[in-house]
Amino acid sequence: MTSPISSTTRAPAAAQVAAVDPKAKEVKQGEAPAQAQPAAKTTVTVSAAAVAALAAEKEAAETPAQTAQEARGNDHQAQRLLAKQAASKAA
Repeated sequence: MTSPISSTTRAPAAAQVAAVDPKAKEVKQGEAPAQAQPAAKTTVTVSAAAVAALAAEKEAAETPAQTAQEARGNDHQAQRLLAKQAASKAA
């Protein structure tokens, strides 16, 4: 069940707080208050298609030396690419 909002209140402006509380410290522009609130954390979820697209872009930008090094390190995608390149040169 929902209920309508009957009233709202706004936080007082800094000038109003200083007028009410003479002990309140004045904060200069561009300066953070002494008790700053921690930043809100944001979680981002990336789709599998986006991850695959980023991986493909990274692989496309690799140098042949990087591909050969990865193939020696048992990177199956690099091994397939080298085999494909060797087959196209032989034909």
